[in-house]
Amino acid sequence: MAEFLAHLRDPVLFAIPVFVLFVAIEIVAVHVLGHDDNVLGYSPADTRTSMLMGTVAVGVNALFRLVMLFVFATLFELAPVKLDPRDWWTWVLMLLGQELVFYAYHRASHRVRLLWAGHQVHHSSEHYNFSTALRQKWTPYFQLPFWSVLALCGIPPWMILTGLSIDLVYQFFVHTEKIGKLPRWFEYVFNTPSHHRVHHGSDAEYLDANYGGIFIVWDRLFGSFVPEGKRPTYGLTKNIETYNLLRVGFHEYGSILRDLRAARTWRERAGYLLGPPGWQPAGTHALANAE
Repeated sequence: MAEFLAHLRDPVLFAIPVFVLFVAIEIVAVHVLGHDDNVLGYSPADTRTSMLMGTVAVGVNALFRLVMLFVFATLFELAPVKLDPRDWWTWVLMLLGQELVFYAYHRASHRVRLLWAGHQVHHSSEHYNFSTALRQKWTPYFQLPFWSVLALCGIPPWMILTGLSIDLVYQFFVHTEKIGKLPRWFEYVFNTPSHHRVHHGSDAEYLDANYGGIFIVWDRLFGSFVPEGKRPTYGLTKNIETYNLLRVGFHEYGSILRDLRAARTWRERAGYLLGPPGWQPAGTHALANAE
């Protein structure tokens, strides 16, 4: 029962009015109070797309949380050690474990095309503001094997879901150009708007960097940290130029299917599916140049 009630008390749902309020405040700050020339601000069509993608994602994630809860509860029963949520250090372990799992999942989502097909939704906006944070995928299914590790480590299922939501709430606030650099000690430990702007950059020097959720220390430890220099160019390396919700959400899955049908060998099929975005069979570029 506690796990079921925790599902109903999703912190993300309670935070939705705060998200909407901060979007409104930022719109006023950008378009009414003025901003420097480097800030793109808001586009009505882009903002509408992000908000609608987020609205549908709330419903999809609510249903998927029930699946996660069932799987986590089953795995939790198999855990050799079960941690007590009444102990403060259980919460510390949950937060650190959640952040490490998020880093691994986030990095994989940029390096495995099948995962990228869902995650690219969040990067598809050419703007960077609080509404961009709400542009979420409708296919959260690949989260399951990553977060299942926490249940096998003895963290109660409802705590895992709570930690996942806390991470998402925190990340909303790093999606803004209105905040510059924060104090050095904070920038060293935590994910900040400056660090996450880099993550959303499509510039060559910014690709595949700064995967952290709440903490940036994992990126520093595992060599994926890049500091913010020039202002990033936001969006995909090849933008889709549409606000159609179905295309925003699923166009990369369609591209994968087309590549799979054109593949000549199982190795090519595996590369198109599990290789990094943009993977091509050896010799493809040379053939294209020759033509």
